[in-house]
Amino acid sequence: MNKILEKDFLNGDISALGNAYQTKEITPTEVTRMILERISMDDTNSYITVTADEAMAQAEQAEIEMKQGNNKGPLHGVPMAIKDNIDTQGIPTTKGSAIYKDYLPDRDATVARKLKEAGAVILGKLNMHEFAYGTTGDRSFAGPVKNPHNLNKISGGSSSGSGAAVAASLCYAALGTDTGGSIRIPSSYNGLVGMKPTFGRVSNFGVFPLCWTLDHVGPMTRSVRDNALLMNVLAGFDDQDPYSAKEPLDDYTSLIEAGVEGNIIGIPSGDFFSGGDPQVERNYQQAIDIYKEEKAVIKTVDLPDMEEVLAAFRTILSSEAYTLHEHRLNGNAGLWDEEVRTRLLKAKEMYAKDYILAQLIKRKAIRAFEKLFKEVEVLLIPTVPILPVNIGQRETKLKGSSIHISFMLNRYTGPFNLTGLPSITVPSGKSIEGLPLGIQLVGKPFDEANMYRFAAVLEQEINLQR
Repeated sequence: MNKILEKDFLNGDISALGNAYQTKEITPTEVTRMILERISMDDTNSYITVTADEAMAQAEQAEIEMKQGNNKGPLHGVPMAIKDNIDTQGIPTTKGSAIYKDYLPDRDATVARKLKEAGAVILGKLNMHEFAYGTTGDRSFAGPVKNPHNLNKISGGSSSGSGAAVAASLCYAALGTDTGGSIRIPSSYNGLVGMKPTFGRVSNFGVFPLCWTLDHVGPMTRSVRDNALLMNVLAGFDDQDPYSAKEPLDDYTSLIEAGVEGNIIGIPSGDFFSGGDPQVERNYQQAIDIYKEEKAVIKTVDLPDMEEVLAAFRTILSSEAYTLHEHRLNGNAGLWDEEVRTRLLKAKEMYAKDYILAQLIKRKAIRAFEKLFKEVEVLLIPTVPILPVNIGQRETKLKGSSIHISFMLNRYTGPFNLTGLPSITVPSGKSIEGLPLGIQLVGKPFDEANMYRFAAVLEQEINLQR
């Protein structure tokens, strides 16, 4: 296959690959072999474990099934990868930590099993911030993940390898997890579509937790349609997950072409979502203008006290994370990343009343958003307030002041883990430096299909401007 054609296939989307399979322009084994070759030359450090033999066997099996007319759907024969805190039977699942570098699960997580049943080819396990407790993605026993748009920059965490691998065409899609922005931040920083579904919409069974009441699993892809295709496979009730929701399922691709004329989009009043990098703010205004041009109705709305909501989110996250890891923190000397360990220990002296008050704020916020979504269909906000910083950098300048990036990276995403509302980030342009920018849409509970409609409009207009 000539190099131009090879590049087009590897950088394309799942739908285009499926069409190429049907027309026999390319086969699953050819695509898988090409991607494995790319992975072997990878500069981003996206993968912790590459399962080359297993992937080739799965690709060969997919090819046999296709020849027999046994088509398993749009993910059949599509090379994908999985964040390394999601269990895969017999394949190391390290959580980005030396403590678990030799851990071999004896069963698949529900989401991994669903991908396999859909015929996906699993290329391996993706690098991540240790135990998913960080938004930079540069703290892993396997080394930092590098942003493919600038190898000196962070990929964003904690699903750092997922973001970099999809952006660098080292897989067609990836699974990530999101407790405070860990799908949306790396998706934004790598120019991807990343969906954090409604809490309980996708099973967490077999996923190593960070915070039981805030954890979400979701897809990271190069297009809105690809993301919806994955949601069609991933979504559903699972009685093995105590937080799984028994809600009706949708075809998440069904509204993608519907447009947004006459639909109401909320933009927040106040200054919680302002004060970011000027390029982020200009990009946000551009997105608002695009929706106006598409004849959506833009309505300014009052949100609950978002500083209070953000503080409650951080209290619950740190409390549950410390509780989860307390017994590991008392041992495993020399195996911890010191930054992650220190951050966990800060919650050691937290009082039960702080956690209880945070839970009360959570309930109040959920009620407030329920009321707000009677006025609008989706909220439109930036995804991340700042541009990607250098690997290892912990402070940045923002409007003349030095600020620790931990206070900024999940500022716009974390509140929607607290409320459990679905939110999706969509590529919305690039900075002067050529780094991707993302815009976030937040929707009603279990309204992901409708959210893909709004995301697709923005995606289409941004692509037309390129």
